[in-house]
Amino acid sequence: MRSHNVTVSPLVLTTIESVAKNEGASREHLSQGVFELSRLFTRGRSALNSSYLESPALAAAYLNYFLPVNLSKIQALLDEMPVEQADETFTVLDLGSGPGTGALAVLDWWHGRGSPSALSVVAVDRSMTALHQAESLWSQYCRIADLTGTSLQTRKADVERIGWLKEVQPGAPFDLIILANCLNEIYADGTDPIEMRTRLAIEALSLLAPHGTLMIVEPALRETSRALHQVRDRLLQEKCCTIYSPCLHENNCPALVKPDDWCHEARAWEPPAPIQEIDSEVGFIKDALKFSYLLLRKDGKTIVNRGPDVYRVVSELRHLKGEKRAWLCNETGRPEIGRQDRLASSENAAFDNWHRGAIVQIERIVHKERKGKVSALGRIEQDAAVQIVRPA
Repeated sequence: MRSHNVTVSPLVLTTIESVAKNEGASREHLSQGVFELSRLFTRGRSALNSSYLESPALAAAYLNYFLPVNLSKIQALLDEMPVEQADETFTVLDLGSGPGTGALAVLDWWHGRGSPSALSVVAVDRSMTALHQAESLWSQYCRIADLTGTSLQTRKADVERIGWLKEVQPGAPFDLIILANCLNEIYADGTDPIEMRTRLAIEALSLLAPHGTLMIVEPALRETSRALHQVRDRLLQEKCCTIYSPCLHENNCPALVKPDDWCHEARAWEPPAPIQEIDSEVGFIKDALKFSYLLLRKDGKTIVNRGPDVYRVVSELRHLKGEKRAWLCNETGRPEIGRQDRLASSENAAFDNWHRGAIVQIERIVHKERKGKVSALGRIEQDAAVQIVRPA
């Protein structure tokens, strides 16, 4: 069974609508901008550059369509991460913030929690246009919600250059640092983009409080996801952090063994009416949130207790003739596991509710031998207990 669908709060939608009125984009131009941005984010990545938010048409498209989508991804992870109750102020650093997607996500999440502590966010981006929009969204949300005890500071700085660190160090340490859809857009022309992105993540970790979380969110494309897997492996080799989620181990990523593999999330989502309207105009279907991510810590906390019998489901449950199968991942590797329909029982009934991102526990996996060779496919027998430890 999946956890509840992610939704966009009415406060966020009202805030976006209020700020978007000042953009003055027509419905036709808005749909065209969404279609063009989607092309640049997927098939046309070679033409994507960091200044796309300087275009009024693309900035309006991002605000009306991609911001609520990406905000929802961040909020799904805010609900997943461990949170220490801040004594006075919960401090956040939003790196490569764009129009403040992460800042607004945290503000709405913090307000929804009814936290007694204050909230302070520092947003860093190279685009003043984007930072001005972040300020507009923040102030409009606080006005509508009649919020006090919050502050947003913006810093114009390029995270690809050394100077950004000095801009934010006075505010450290931070309880939460967000790098959302940022890593894949930087150092693209560098001699070693993976190493350079790893260095940026290490710099960010140096600003993190001992009990804090570094959240990295990337598009669910093969290219961007595999690049994130490589950054993950290098960070672990440096021993500067541990993984809270999604990984259940700290070995090298098994999705990198085969060149066509990658790991990503697909979370159930209820798109708000404005998103559905744009989808119908441009021919999209945005009924799930797809992304790759890392929640990194320095205190060794993990999302569940790990063990060789605890796995994360890294594919959809595939229905084949007479059986179902899924790919799993843990410290033992990336095995494919199946259960024949005729072996369904009350003991393994939870298998039928497996879904991408769920964390499951399997009492026993059997590998059949045929013609002297042991099958790589693992089987769940009728009497093997299966449970979902944590749904996605």
